Amino acid sequence: MIEDDVIGKAYDGRLMRRLLTYLRPYRGQVLVAVVAIIGHSALDLVPPYLTKIVIDRYIPAGDLAGLGSIAALFLAALIASFLLEYLQTWTMQIIGQKIMFDLRMQLVSHLHRLDLRFYDRNPVGRLMTRITTDVDVLNELFTSGVVSVFGDVFTLIGIMAVLIWMDWRLALAAFSVLPLIAWITHWFRVNARESYRTVRTWIARINAYLQERITGMATVQLYRREQRDFDAFDEIDRKHRDANVQSIFYYAVFYPAVELVGALAASLILWVGGARIVFDSNDPLTLGALVAFLQYSQRFFRPISDLSEKFNILQGAMASSERIFGLLDTQVEIVSNSQRPTPSSQTPPDSKHGKWKGPGVVRFENVSFSYVEGEPVLKNVSFEVRPGERIGIVGATGSGKTTIVSLLLRFYDVQGGRITIDGIDIRDVELAELRSLFGLVLQDVQLFAGTIASNVRLGNDAISDEEVRRALDAVHASSFVDRLPQGLSNVVTERGSTLSVGQKQLLSFARALAFDPRVLVLDEATSSVDTDTELLIRDALKVVMRRRTTIAIAHRLSTIQDMDRILVMHRGELRETGTHQELLALRGIYHRLYELQFESTTA
Repeated sequence: MIEDDVIGKAYDGRLMRRLLTYLRPYRGQVLVAVVAIIGHSALDLVPPYLTKIVIDRYIPAGDLAGLGSIAALFLAALIASFLLEYLQTWTMQIIGQKIMFDLRMQLVSHLHRLDLRFYDRNPVGRLMTRITTDVDVLNELFTSGVVSVFGDVFTLIGIMAVLIWMDWRLALAAFSVLPLIAWITHWFRVNARESYRTVRTWIARINAYLQERITGMATVQLYRREQRDFDAFDEIDRKHRDANVQSIFYYAVFYPAVELVGALAASLILWVGGARIVFDSNDPLTLGALVAFLQYSQRFFRPISDLSEKFNILQGAMASSERIFGLLDTQVEIVSNSQRPTPSSQTPPDSKHGKWKGPGVVRFENVSFSYVEGEPVLKNVSFEVRPGERIGIVGATGSGKTTIVSLLLRFYDVQGGRITIDGIDIRDVELAELRSLFGLVLQDVQLFAGTIASNVRLGNDAISDEEVRRALDAVHASSFVDRLPQGLSNVVTERGSTLSVGQKQLLSFARALAFDPRVLVLDEATSSVDTDTELLIRDALKVVMRRRTTIAIAHRLSTIQDMDRILVMHRGELRETGTHQELLALRGIYHRLYELQFESTTA
C-alpha cells in the first residue's frame, strides 16, 4: 500500500537524480533558463554600484552629462533584468507544464497495466492524490526550485564578493547577523517540514474519504448516514485546516523575522559606516559606498528567505516523488509473454496480427487460487470448454464462480495448475491478444461519460455506427435508444446515472457484441434486470450465442437451463458437471439449488 504520510528525507540524492531525468528532453530550454537566471542575478548587482558612482563622482562634481549616462545605464540594466526574468519565468513554467504532462501520462499508463490485486489494496482517492496533488508539487519544484535556486546562490555569492571588494570591514559588520539568520532559518525549516507533512497526510485522507462517500452517496442517503458522515468529514477537514493554520504561523513569523534581521544589518551598516565617514576623514569609505552597502544588504537577505522557501519546496518534492516513484515502481505482475525477463518459447498456432487462428479450446488444468494466503478460493479445478459450446457455472456465493472468469481473462494469475487455449498456457499469450478473444458482461455495468455510441465502441474506431446499431438491435436496446433525443449521439452522464439498470445492462451486452468476441462471458449479467428485460435478453442471446463459445455465471438457474453443460461449484471445488436434466437426476448440489429457487419463486 502506498502510504500518504511518507515524508522522506529533506534531500535524497537518489530521488533528485531520478527527478532530473525528466529535464533531459528539455535540456536546451533549461540551458536558456539557467543563462537567463545567471544574467538576471548579475544585473541585480549593477544598480547599487551605479548609485555609488553617482553619489561619489557625478553629484559632487555637478556633472549632468555623467548623471544622464548613469541614469541611462541604470534604466538599461532594469529593462534587461526584466527581460531576462521574463524569459526565465516563461521558460521554466513551460518546462514545468510539459514535465507534469509527461509524468501524469506515465502514471496513468502504469495504472492501466497494474493488476486488479493492486486496486484491491489501494483506495482510488489515494491514487488520485498521486496523479493530481503530488504531481503539482513536483511542478513547483521544477518551475521555482531546481533551476532558479542557482539564481539565489549566484546572487548571494555575487553580493558577498562585491561587499568584501568594496570594504571588507563594513562587510563583516553586515555579515555579523548571519548566525541569527541561520538560527531563524533552521527553526523555520524544521517546523515547516513537520506541518507540511501533516497537511499532505490530511489532504490525501480528504481525497480518499470524499471519493468513497460520493461514489456511495445512494447508500449514505438510504441509511441516513448524512450527519454521521458529515461529522466524520468535519473531523478530517478540521485537522487539515489546523495543519494549514499552523504552517501559516511559521511563514508569518519567518518572513518578518528575516526582514527584522535585514533591518538590523542595515542599522549596523549605518552605525559603523556612518561613524567611519564622520569621525575618520582618512577612511576610504565614501557616502556612495555606504548607500550602496545598504542597497546590497536589502538584496542580500531576499535570496536567503527565497532559499528557505525553496527548501520547503524541495522537502515537499522529496515526499511527493517518493510516493510517485513508489507507485511507478510497483511491479506489474500480469505481463505479456514478450515483457517477461525470459519469454516463453511457445507461440499461439497461426497467430498473426493479434488474431487468434486456433479453434479456441479453453482448458482449466488443476487450477488453484487464493486472494488471501491460506484461504483458497479455487482448489484443483479442471474442465474444458470446446469451441461453440455453451457452459453455465452455478454455485453459492463465494464458491469461486467469478474467480474463474477473472483468471481466464488474466485479471489475476493462477497460483497452481494452468489455463490453456489450444494447449498454450494463457501466460504465454500476449495480453491484448488474449483479451481480444473475450467479450465480458458484468452484473455491475461501467458506463463512461460520453455518448451511447462511444460507450458501445469504447474508442475502437473500427466499429462503425452501423455495427453499433446492429449490436443494439441484437439485444433489443434500439427500442429505448431510438426514444432518446439524439439517439446514438445522446449524452451519457458519469456512470450512466440517467439510464435505468436494465438499459445500462442492455448497453453492456451491445458493447460485448460489437467487438464480435470468440468467447462471450456473462457474469451474473441478468441478475439486476427485470423480468421483461431478461426475456428480451434471453431471446437475443439465443441468436448471439449461436456458433460462439459462451461461459455464463448465473444465480438464476432459469437463465442457464438450456446450456450444453453446467458446472456446479461448491467451496472452491468443481463438484458436479452435466446438463440441466442430468444434474437434477443426480439429486445433489444442483438439485438443492434448483429446489431452493423453485420454492422461492412459487412461495
